[in-house]
Amino acid sequence: MPRARSRYAPDRGLTGRMVTTMFLIGLLYVVFVGVLLAALRGSWPIILIITGGLFIAQFWFSDRIAAYGMGAREVTPEQAPELHGTIDRICALADMPKPKVAIAESDVPNAFATGRSEKTALVCATTGLLRRLEPEELEGVLAHEMSHVAHRDVAVMTIASFLGVLAGIITRIALWGGFARSRLGNDPAGILLLLIPLISAVVYAISFLLTRLLSRYRELSADRAAALLTGRPSALASALTKVSGQMARIPTEDLRKAEPYNAFYFLPAFSAKESIGRIFSTHPTLEQRLDQLSRISTDLSR
Repeated sequence: MPRARSRYAPDRGLTGRMVTTMFLIGLLYVVFVGVLLAALRGSWPIILIITGGLFIAQFWFSDRIAAYGMGAREVTPEQAPELHGTIDRICALADMPKPKVAIAESDVPNAFATGRSEKTALVCATTGLLRRLEPEELEGVLAHEMSHVAHRDVAVMTIASFLGVLAGIITRIALWGGFARSRLGNDPAGILLLLIPLISAVVYAISFLLTRLLSRYRELSADRAAALLTGRPSALASALTKVSGQMARIPTEDLRKAEPYNAFYFLPAFSAKESIGRIFSTHPTLEQRLDQLSRISTDLSR
């Protein structure tokens, strides 16, 4: 018998956006591979093997690679009783199986979740977060991360990011792999070969924008679901405010190390300098998140 859905509030807006993003990313993927097959007719078996292998690797191993890259170390209830206790309470509230629990040795106050499904899920908090937050604030943050697992948007983001990775790899192959040099001359396909880097760049840009749009919405959805599940939106708002304020005190070097994993984090790690990159942020602004939590708090108080 299939297990009943968790008690996290369903989000049809998130579901619709995930389906749309996956459809458009899939369409781009088909067009992209089609162009490669047309341009490199003699190399189509290699193309299919490489693209298929990369897709499988992306789906099955990217979550483990990300967790390893962020320094996640799985801990037992004896090693981290308070963290496990908080996760246990959230699982009881949400009627979800317990994920793996991990800690990352980092002063950057943050948390993240990885995993293709509830069975493979891992929820991790940094030592900087555990040291700074009160129990209710920590529960709000971890409930936020658990909602990513319940809504399965971690798996969708992993798959959706694949095409951008593939486009970047193919661009390098086209520029430095010798394909263009071996097929130019009078062959009309040579012109198409020269267009591969441009096509790859366009595909990467589109997939980048699609995943960023989805990522910002899913963070708002996770805030909303966590606030409704715990019934304490003010605790999550307090955690957001505290973590955001502490980011400015973290050394720039540590923030730069964390930035590549922003899409996974509870709150993005930014260096002290403002940059145009915030326009393409993986997260909504702090003001947007606090405003939503304020409205939820007002609704719950009625």
